[in-house]
Amino acid sequence: MKISQDFLRNGRMEMIAAMVLSGTIGFFVLESGQQPFNVVFFRCLIGAGCLLVYCLMRGFFKDFHPSIKDLMLLGLGGVALVLNWVALFASYSRASIGISTVIYHVQPFFVFFAGALFFGERITLSRVFWLALAFGGALLIINPSGTEFTLDSNYLTGCGLALLAALLYAVATIVTKRLKGIRPHLIALLQMSLGILMLLPLANFQTLPVNSMQWGSLVTLGVVHSCLMYILMYSAFQKLPASGIAVLSFIYPAVAMLVDFLAYGRTLTPLQLGGAVLILIAGASNNLNLSPTALFARNRSLDKLNQK
Repeated sequence: MKISQDFLRNGRMEMIAAMVLSGTIGFFVLESGQQPFNVVFFRCLIGAGCLLVYCLMRGFFKDFHPSIKDLMLLGLGGVALVLNWVALFASYSRASIGISTVIYHVQPFFVFFAGALFFGERITLSRVFWLALAFGGALLIINPSGTEFTLDSNYLTGCGLALLAALLYAVATIVTKRLKGIRPHLIALLQMSLGILMLLPLANFQTLPVNSMQWGSLVTLGVVHSCLMYILMYSAFQKLPASGIAVLSFIYPAVAMLVDFLAYGRTLTPLQLGGAVLILIAGASNNLNLSPTALFARNRSLDKLNQK
């Protein structure tokens, strides 16, 4: 029993560390002073190099024998993952780190409906309810005043890019789930390698970082957020139950909002904060497969207990 508890404790610590690191990504993206294509290119270049060394040291290539189907899925997932990063990083400067990250967390619902659409997974009323709650929260964040937006609104564009990033990440998630028997570290390595090839023609090498702070931000994104973070996260996935992963994953948006406040003084309005809470509650409940009726019944039971 002691070994089992230590195993779970290590998994929780690894997951917490990975989610805290995830929450700081936006800061380093903005501090790099680079356009999204450049940031993602260097993230892929440095991250793939570090993961290559790690995979070679661990001998992960010895049992790597992908089929043609596997390679096609790896390519499709890689394209979606890389474009997801471009869209999310582009949203940071238009909306904010905190708002973009919270909106980005509607992606589990995209995964759910894509699974139902393409793989015949069953749609439940509970998940439709949580989806409606999450998108209600997204509307409060995007337009808390209830007024009309103009189509050229920079803020609206940022929110739309965060939603697009969530959709692309959902595609990457679904495709990756179809890959069986391939270590996740190798999947990440190969998809980042594809990202290098994709973005090489699009990166602007005339506007490279001009100081050590900017270069340091890019190196941190590659070494820490694209190698160390993935190693921690995949290790935690192997040790924790799905419920533990679902709950701890919401450290990510909480840290992102805190970083946004500490670094740039950005705060959410009360309605936007309410929208963020709705998204996080809906996402956690969806991931834990909770039904609204069971949740409300539990709250009523707690109220009765407190009244005694």
